[in-house]
Amino acid sequence: MDYTFFLEWVQFAVRWLHVITAIAWIGSSFYFIALDLGLVPEPGAPKGVHGAAWQVHGGGFYHIQKYLVAPAQMPDRLTWFKWESYMTWLSGFAMMVVLYWTQAQFYLIDPRVMELPVWGAILISIGSLALGWLLYDLICKSSFGENNTRLMLGLYVILVAMAWGYTQVFSGRAALLHLGAFTATIMTANVFLIIIPNQKIVVADLMAGRTPDPKYGKIAKQRSTHNNYLTLPVIFLMLSNHYPLAFASAYNWLIASLVFLMGVTIRHFFNTHHAHKGKPWWTWGATAALFVAIVWLSAIPKADAGEDMEDSAMLTPFEQRFAAAPGFDEVSGIVMGRCSMCHANEPGYEGIGHAPKGIKLETPREIAAAARQIYVQAGLTDAMPPANLSYMEPQERAAIRAWFRAGEAGTKGAGETDRAEAMIAAPHPNAS
Repeated sequence: MDYTFFLEWVQFAVRWLHVITAIAWIGSSFYFIALDLGLVPEPGAPKGVHGAAWQVHGGGFYHIQKYLVAPAQMPDRLTWFKWESYMTWLSGFAMMVVLYWTQAQFYLIDPRVMELPVWGAILISIGSLALGWLLYDLICKSSFGENNTRLMLGLYVILVAMAWGYTQVFSGRAALLHLGAFTATIMTANVFLIIIPNQKIVVADLMAGRTPDPKYGKIAKQRSTHNNYLTLPVIFLMLSNHYPLAFASAYNWLIASLVFLMGVTIRHFFNTHHAHKGKPWWTWGATAALFVAIVWLSAIPKADAGEDMEDSAMLTPFEQRFAAAPGFDEVSGIVMGRCSMCHANEPGYEGIGHAPKGIKLETPREIAAAARQIYVQAGLTDAMPPANLSYMEPQERAAIRAWFRAGEAGTKGAGETDRAEAMIAAPHPNAS
C-alpha cells in the first residue's frame, strides 16, 4: 500500500463524486429547460403567471406554474437549485488536482509539445480557467453581448481558439480535458456569479415590498441558455480522455471544435420539440455529418516532423528516474513480450486497431514514460493484459512492482545511470 495505491483510490472516490453530482446538475438543468420551453398560458391563472404545465411522474400529477418575474408574496419554502452545479465543479477541480496536477509529469506535460516545469504547467492550467471566465463575462456584459446570436458565435470563436491553444501547450489528453474544464468553469460561474445572485436580488425586492426589475431574470435566462447548449460538449470532452482517437489524433483541437457544433444541433432539436414548435429532423442529419467529419479527422495520421526526432528521443527527469531504476531491463523485456503486441504503432493482435488509451510500449523510452500505468494495470492489479491473454506470470508482476517502487523512491542500480544517459544520447528508435 504505497502512495500510488492510495492515490488510485482517491481518484476513484473523487471521480465517483464528480459523476454523481454531474448527473444531478445536468438532469435538473435539462429538466428545467424542457419545462420552461413547454409552458403554455393557462386561463384563470394568478396574476403574473407566464405559463403552466401538467406533468405526471411516479404515480402522481404535478401542476407547475412559472411567474415571469416573481409572485406577489414570497412562499414560506423556496427550493434553490445551485449546489448540484457547485459540487460538480468542485469535485471536477479536485479530479484535476489529484490526477493532472499531482501527476503532471505523466498526464499534463508532454515534452514533445512543450517543455514545461511542473509549476509552470499548473499555473497555465488554473490561469486559463480564470481567464476564460473573465473574458466570457466581459463580452456578455458588453454591447456585443446584447445580440444573443452574435454572442453565441463569439463564444464559439473563443472555444475554438482555446481548443487550439491547449493542444499547443499540454498533452492531447490534458488539452481536451482542460477545454472541458474551461467550459464547465464558465457554466458554474454563470450559476454562482450571475444566475443565483440575480434571483436573490428579486427575492430581496419582494421581501422589501419593491417591484423586481425584470432585467435580472432576462440576464439569468441568457446565461442559463448558454449552459444548456454547452452541456453535451463538456460531457464529450470529459469522456475523451478514455479514447485516444479523440485526444491523440493530429486534429484533436478541430475534433473538439466540431463537438461544440454537435451540441448545438442536438440541443436545438430537443429545445424546439419541447417548445411545441415541431421536430427539426434536419438537425440529426447535421449531427451525423459532423460526427462523420470527426471520425475522418481522427483517421488522419500525424506527420513525422524529422527536425523534432532528436527532441522526442530525450527522456524527461521522471522518465530517466524509472529508466535508471533497478530491474528496468527485466521489466522492458516483460512488457515488450506481454504487452507490445497491442500497445504498438501497428498492433499485431487481431481486433485491435489502435494502441489502447494511446499508450505505446515498443521502446525503452515509452516504457519509462508509462511507468505508472504499467505498475497499476499489471503490477498492483491483473487488469492488463486483459484476461491475461499473453500469460503474464506472478513473478513478472512482482518484478514490475519492485521496479516501479525503486524508481518512485529514486534509487539507482550499478551502471543504471550510464545506461539511462546512453538512452538519452541515442537516436530516436523510430528514426530512419
